[in-house]
Parts: sequence; structure tokens; C-alpha cells
Amino acid sequence: MIRVNVSKQSSYPVSSSVLKKSLKDFLAKKGLVSDAEVSVALVSEKKMLDLGRKYLKDSKMHNVLAFADEETKGKFAYPPDGLIRLGEIIVCYPQAVKEAEKENNLIENKILELIEHGAEHLLGMHHE
Repeated sequence: MIRVNVSKQSSYPVSSSVLKKSLKDFLAKKGLVSDAEVSVALVSEKKMLDLGRKYLKDSKMHNVLAFADEETKGKFAYPPDGLIRLGEIIVCYPQAVKEAEKENNLIENKILELIEHGAEHLLGMHHE
């Protein structure tokens, strides 16, 4: 079973249940069959800038960041409870809104696109 935890820094009008189902389906399509857990956070621009400065040492506005659990908590041979903790996907909600408007896209679709991009990073797929 894939468990998805969603947190919102504010009362952003996005359905947590839609995000959870879409991410579960995406991870299953990518071949994840083990018991796993991933967290998704929707945050403000200020929070995203703070995270970029703290972890990436830059001041750029990122639309999505992904942090694998092993990057922040250290590697383990095998989790004692058998649950694979993939990590956290952080989406800047206001930035996603701007990008959706620019692309003439629905906000929820843009957020799902960013979450999938973050999930690919957690699965080890990276771009140049």
C-alpha cells in the first residue's frame, strides 16, 4: 500500500484526496509495489524561498522541491517496519498558480504535474 500525506501551509483550495489518489496512481504506474510513504506539502513563496536558501544555498523561486528521506535522515539497510519512506515533495502553491495562468492550465492540473515531477526525483529520475 502506498500512503500519501498531504499538508497545506494555508487553506489552499486544492483537494487533498485528489492529490493523494493521483500520486498513488502515478507511483504505481512507475512500478512502485512495496509499502511506501510519501509526503506532499503546499507552501507559500516565503517558505519555498526559505527552503531554497537553507537546503540549496540559492535564492531562486522554485516551483517544486523534493527531498528523499535518505538525504535528510541518513540511509538504512532496511526499515524495521518494512515501510519505504520516499521523502517529501514540496510545491509552492502561489508559484503553481502563476504558472498555471501563464500556461492556460487548471491550477489543480499544474500542481499534479509538479507533484509528479517531484515524485520522479524521489524515484531517482533526474534531469540535467
